[in-house]
Amino acid sequence: MALSIAQLANEHRQFVLTKLQEAEQALHPSSTEDEELVRRAVFSVRNKSIIFERFNGASSILYAGVQDVRPASVEIDFLQQTLHCSCPQIKWCRHQLGALLALYQHFESVQNWSSAWRAQKSIHLKTLADERTPENWRLMVDEVTKRMLPPGKIVESFSLPAMRIDILERLKRHLPFEREWQPLYMLFMELSIVNTMWKHLNETHGHSWDNYYMRTFVKQSIYAVEDTLAELTNRSRLFATDPFYDAIQVLIREILLERQWLFENRLQLYISLWSSLFYEKPRREQELSIINQFDDPVFEPVKQLFYILLQNEEALRSSLLHITVQQFPVLAQLALLAKTIGETQAQTIILQAILPFIEDFLQNASPSQRADAVKHVQMLMENIELTEAEEVALYHAFGVHGLQPFSSFLLKKGRYHEWVALHQLNPTSLAYLEMCGLKDIVQLAPATALPLYHQYAIAEIAQKSRMNYKQAVRIWKSMRTVAKRAGKMTYFENYMQTISAEFKRLRALQEEIEKGNLL
Repeated sequence: MALSIAQLANEHRQFVLTKLQEAEQALHPSSTEDEELVRRAVFSVRNKSIIFERFNGASSILYAGVQDVRPASVEIDFLQQTLHCSCPQIKWCRHQLGALLALYQHFESVQNWSSAWRAQKSIHLKTLADERTPENWRLMVDEVTKRMLPPGKIVESFSLPAMRIDILERLKRHLPFEREWQPLYMLFMELSIVNTMWKHLNETHGHSWDNYYMRTFVKQSIYAVEDTLAELTNRSRLFATDPFYDAIQVLIREILLERQWLFENRLQLYISLWSSLFYEKPRREQELSIINQFDDPVFEPVKQLFYILLQNEEALRSSLLHITVQQFPVLAQLALLAKTIGETQAQTIILQAILPFIEDFLQNASPSQRADAVKHVQMLMENIELTEAEEVALYHAFGVHGLQPFSSFLLKKGRYHEWVALHQLNPTSLAYLEMCGLKDIVQLAPATALPLYHQYAIAEIAQKSRMNYKQAVRIWKSMRTVAKRAGKMTYFENYMQTISAEFKRLRALQEEIEKGNLL
C-alpha cells in the first residue's frame, strides 16, 4: 500500500500546527542563528531534500530522511506528540522543522508561514550587541522575552526555571568578546531577566506565587548573580562601564521596590549588590536619600543596610528600638553582612537588639529548621562580647538544639557541675557527650562526670538484652578509668558491689560483669 503523505498530513493537521507554533515561540527571528535555521529548513522543503520513507501504523510513527551535508533521520511520533532527530542538536534543529514544513505544505503555504515568522523581527540582536549601551542591552532582553512572554500570557510556575535558562542561553550568544566585559554583561542580563519575568508575573496574576517553582526560579537567579559578583569584584573597573553600573543600580532598585512577593529574596539580591558592587560613599548616600522617601515600614531593613554601609551606628541603633520577632530573619541577614564586611560594632548592635526575640523565633521555626537556625545564630554570636546574663539568655533560647554551644559556654566558665547537670537533664549518647566536651570534664573535674556514666549504664540495663549489658560493662570500664583519675577507686568498687547486688537476678548481666573483671 502506497504511503499517502498528504492524507497523513491532513489527518494530523492539529499536531503539525501545534508543533510549528512551538517552533515559532522557540525560534527568534531577531537571532541570526535562528533565522539561518529557518532559512535552511524552508530550503530543504523547496529542494525536496526531505523524503518520507515509511509509516508504522501500529505505533503511529512517521520516518523521514533528510539529505543534508550530513544526512539525518527524523521520527515523528503522532501518538506521543513528539519529534526526534538523529543529529546532535538538543532543541529545535533544521531537520525537525523541515519535516514539519514538508507536512505543512500539504494544507498551507510554507512561504506564507516563513514570511509571517520573519515579519515579527524588529531588529537583529547582533546589531544591538555591537553598539554597546545599557539601553541596547535592555532592548536585547525585551526582544527575547517578549516572544516567550507576550502581554497577558499566563505562565505556569513550573516553567519559570527552564524559561529563565532558555532566555539566558539566547542572550549568551552575544556575550562580549573582551573578558573584562563578560561578567558585567552576565550580571546585567541576569538582573534584567529576573526583573522582566517578575514584572510579567505581577501583571498577570492576582495571587501569590510563593511556591516551590517560584522560589527555585528566584534562588537560581540569586546564586547566578552572586557567582558573577564574585568574579566581577576581583577585576578592575573600566571607565566605559560606568553607565552600566548606573543602570544596574536602577535595575536592582526596581526589583526591590516595584516587584511583589518574596521580599526577603529581593532584599537578599539587593544586599548582595550593594555590599560588594557599589562601594562609593556618594552613591550609597544617594541611594539612601531615595529610600528615605518611602515611609512604608517594610523598607526599614533597606535603610538599616545603608546605616551599616555608611557606618552610621547611631541611626542604626535608633532604627532598632521598636523591632518585632517578624523582622528577625532580615536582621540576622544584616548581622551576617556586618560580620562579613568587618563592621563588628554594627553587628553587635543588631545582635543585642534581636537577642530577646531569639526564643520566640526558634519556637515558631519548624523542627527541621530549628537546628540549622541555632547554628546560624551561634555563628553570628560567637565573636561579639555578651554579658554573662545575655549568654545565659541566649543558650536558654536555644533549648535542646543548643546543647553543644551551651556546653562550650559552661566549660569556658569552669561551671563543670552545671555541665554535668545539663546533660543529665538532656540525655543523648556518649558519642555526643564527647562532642560537647566530656574529655575536658574528665581532665579538669573527673569526679563530676561519674554520675553521667552511671546514668548511661543504667539506661543500657533497662533494655534487658545481652548486647546492652555488654555496652553497660564498657561504660563502667570507662567509669573506672575516670574514678581512678579522680582518686575515687574505693567509691567505684563499692558502687559496683551495689550494682551487682541490685541486679543479682539478671544472670546475663552478672556474667558480663565477671567477664569485665569489674568486681
